[in-house]
Amino acid sequence: MTFRKTKLLPLLLLAGCAAAPMGPLTNLDGSDWPTLEQPHTPDAAMEARIARIVAGMTLAQKVGQMTQPDVRYITPEEVTQYYIGSVLNGGGAWPAMNKHATVAEWAALSDRFHDAALRTDMTVRIPLIWGTDAVHGHNNVSGATLFPHNIGLGAAHDPELIERIGRATARQVRATGITWVFAPTLAVGENRRWGRTYESWSSDPQLVAEYGEALVRGLQGDLTGDGDVVATAKHYMGDGGTFDGQDQGENRSTRAQMITRHGAGYYTTIEAGVQTVMASYSSWNDVAAGRDYGKMHGSREMLTDVLKDRLGFDGLVVSDWNGIEQVPGCAKDRCAQAINAGIDMIMVPEDWKAFIANTVADVEAGRIPMSRIDDAVTRILRVKMRSGLFDRAPSDSRYNGRADAVVAADLAREAVRKSVVLLKNDDGALPLTQGQKVLVVGESADSLSNQTGGWSLTWQGTENVNADFATGSTLLGALKAQLGDANVVYSKDGSGVDVSQFAKVVVVLGETPYAEYNGDVRFPAPVQHSQLHPKDLTALRAVSDKGVPVVSVLYSGRPTYANDLINLSDAFVAAFLPGTEASGLADVLLGGRHDFTGRLSFAWPGSACSTGEHEGDVIQFARGFGLSYARPATTGVLPLPTTPRTCDPDA
Repeated sequence: MTFRKTKLLPLLLLAGCAAAPMGPLTNLDGSDWPTLEQPHTPDAAMEARIARIVAGMTLAQKVGQMTQPDVRYITPEEVTQYYIGSVLNGGGAWPAMNKHATVAEWAALSDRFHDAALRTDMTVRIPLIWGTDAVHGHNNVSGATLFPHNIGLGAAHDPELIERIGRATARQVRATGITWVFAPTLAVGENRRWGRTYESWSSDPQLVAEYGEALVRGLQGDLTGDGDVVATAKHYMGDGGTFDGQDQGENRSTRAQMITRHGAGYYTTIEAGVQTVMASYSSWNDVAAGRDYGKMHGSREMLTDVLKDRLGFDGLVVSDWNGIEQVPGCAKDRCAQAINAGIDMIMVPEDWKAFIANTVADVEAGRIPMSRIDDAVTRILRVKMRSGLFDRAPSDSRYNGRADAVVAADLAREAVRKSVVLLKNDDGALPLTQGQKVLVVGESADSLSNQTGGWSLTWQGTENVNADFATGSTLLGALKAQLGDANVVYSKDGSGVDVSQFAKVVVVLGETPYAEYNGDVRFPAPVQHSQLHPKDLTALRAVSDKGVPVVSVLYSGRPTYANDLINLSDAFVAAFLPGTEASGLADVLLGGRHDFTGRLSFAWPGSACSTGEHEGDVIQFARGFGLSYARPATTGVLPLPTTPRTCDPDA
């Protein structure tokens, strides 16, 4: 059966609309993986050219092409010596390890690596491809505009916006001489304990499918333009559905659930022509069927039989950071099983020299067939040729080295306006009014670090100060700009302030930054903002119930239980992680020209121990909920259930 959008749409709606777990499907769509319409007509001349190149390569040259070190652990000279096919910069890696490196310095380093790859002694010189985690803009680069994280963009329900963000991100990346982006993340987030929840657009697979297609179109363009980059569908597959939300854990979905929910974004992105797929750290165990597929990095059935053969993906599969190490029996620098399973390019940031030697030995000993090596290199060269790397240098772009190309403030400001959700607005607490004096409270009000979250300049988004971003505005700064500096007074914790002297109080609550693994809230801890960040509750209590309307704004990477905070607030805004341009948030807080249009893309919990949208979970606000000035409504006083210190009933 050939996959078409008209046939998948009802299936995805079925998979995404119900709060209860979806049962096994008996129709065709749920019983087997779809056969996709392939976006590329086979190019016989290109394939013949690739075959000639591969036939003329030594084993060491082939394995070098399959190896991807981090730029912190390799020099351009070593790229030449070891025939390296790709490098990456992980979170917190910059030219000369300077967080404030200029766009021109990024581009110059790219030139050095590119030139080094063309200085090998190979008969045909193969260009290098550099990959980067540009997951909400070019987030490793100081001065680059950062867009809202995916959880906020999901609330915009606007695929056209996502495509434009993809185009802008591609321009940012090309400005630094990089041509490969590790995005989009296609996770269907199912458990808010998961520390990567903010990387998921929605718990609705249909929205994930639509957004994934749009972002790939935006990033890749026609693949050969000077503002185009190679995109990556990740993390294949099921990373958003692990048990208890544990990062890199075990997904226990049925086969039908994996096909219809977690596969949704891959069907649309493959048909949109995505050139690379990144394997997930997670594993899949179909407990109901008694079938354990194991770690995705080592699953031949999932990487080759399903992805490459059934779905027809003909690009390259890349591992995640040291992902091969998690395959039983493997190490960071050796994993025949992962290569045999279908990993084509192996991300070995530090131990790449040992990996090359060990992989060559595994091939020579017959543990990895030469045919598998040749297939991997063929796929790598295919992506490089399709993206134009054989025809021109990454620097052959009108954006190369241009600092202005990493700035997209207007687009990001629009994205913020569309992605924040008004959950409560009693007695006209919002909008704020010009000419009135406003008290702003909370550490997050003047913190670009809390505002942008993880994957911002550094991996976890920590150890940053406002000056590191070199662009954008905090909400405090944005409110001062729009209301006038004299009308805005700031107090970090609200203590010792005469609230009666103000017309409104804006309290900015916020999580501190985190990324994968470190962001997990491990069972049995409750997922409650005030318990995880008690200083926010103290600050809110200091200014509430004083006869002055209190507007609370929450920065968070997940829908988090906040009934205690909402009850202390007259208005409550879920701002998620809006990025560098808080002016967009100020736009809707002031009203007038802009109204709230954001609608939740995840259900909002009504219990600290409710983790998703499953049977038994308590939902405070359903997916799709969102108030506006045009459609005012009141929530009334929310119930404040007794919140346990633990979610373990046996504790």
